[in-house]
Amino acid sequence: MVKILFAATSVGFLGSGFGGGAELTLYNIATALQRRGYEVEVMAAAGSKLPDIPVIEIEGNVQISAQTQDRNTPIILPPNSLLANMWEYARSQQNRYDLIFNLAYDWLPIYLTPFFQCPVAHIIVMSSISQFMDEAVIKLAHEYPLQVAFYTHAQIETFGLKNVRLLSNAIDVEAYSFSPTAKNQLAWVSRISPEKGLEDAIAAAQQVKMPLKVMGMMQDPDYWQAICNKYPDVDVEYLGFLSQPALQEALGSCKGMLMTQKWVEAFGKVVIEALACGVPVIAYRRGGPAEIIQDGKTGFLIEPDSIPDLVAKIPRLDEINRQTCRLQAEDEFSLTAMGDRVERWIQDILSVRGKNQSKFN
Repeated sequence: MVKILFAATSVGFLGSGFGGGAELTLYNIATALQRRGYEVEVMAAAGSKLPDIPVIEIEGNVQISAQTQDRNTPIILPPNSLLANMWEYARSQQNRYDLIFNLAYDWLPIYLTPFFQCPVAHIIVMSSISQFMDEAVIKLAHEYPLQVAFYTHAQIETFGLKNVRLLSNAIDVEAYSFSPTAKNQLAWVSRISPEKGLEDAIAAAQQVKMPLKVMGMMQDPDYWQAICNKYPDVDVEYLGFLSQPALQEALGSCKGMLMTQKWVEAFGKVVIEALACGVPVIAYRRGGPAEIIQDGKTGFLIEPDSIPDLVAKIPRLDEINRQTCRLQAEDEFSLTAMGDRVERWIQDILSVRGKNQSKFN
């Protein structure tokens, strides 16, 4: 039996929301592999819990989230660093595992990769946002091309790379209920932070006179308050950071979801969550969402940062067949599809490792 250790994000405990989509990605991949007979454990911050998957809780001070820092902010580890403690555990226990999967967007595990006897595979969960991480990711891709994977072509392009593994992403589609009908309201789902562009969605909702339901972790309360002050009369309701059952219920009741990202999303997990519920998505043609949405079939792709384009497409949401949205999620983004892709990756890594070991036996 192949035994795998997953390394979670070091910016917060699993379930806090600080890890963004990487938290759900970790759980989904671990679940897909566990269903296929792999032995799986997850290494994460103290306080983390996952259904049906063993979690090794590590104490320590969390990292500052990369997307909240400047591009040239140097690499810093806090005292009693959670990140350092996690990778010290991984180093000390590596002989227990056949493979270590890293989903933390951090410099340290990339730097440590050559020093591990157990192969470390990295899923790069964000696009280029840091000069120091860019250098580390590019070097990793050149020296260990088999051990690094990305979500989308758009993400890969931000690093200037070619001929690297494309993994895409997935959710447990069966856990999301299809909603054939909807109320006359819109959804916006993401971390509440400036790079997510919530103000554009609110401005569009104001112009079309439709309620907007906002869901996601409140990462930047000052940003949220500034938006509320700017648009005091818009029908906007913040529903909070919702559990998966509550999210799908609230999201599924909406006529469409708006994605107004101001940066290059590496993927855009909330897009496939919306599609699984039968909810079409209107998104800026920027980053991962542009590779997920089928323009005119499961949503609309529009000019980045164009509120007029958002306003023009919202009345056309009724043209989209909600069943088509669901079918795309089932066909392309199920755990089965993701499991197939990840399993091929694992087999490639372990096959090469086996060949290298045989040279010294």
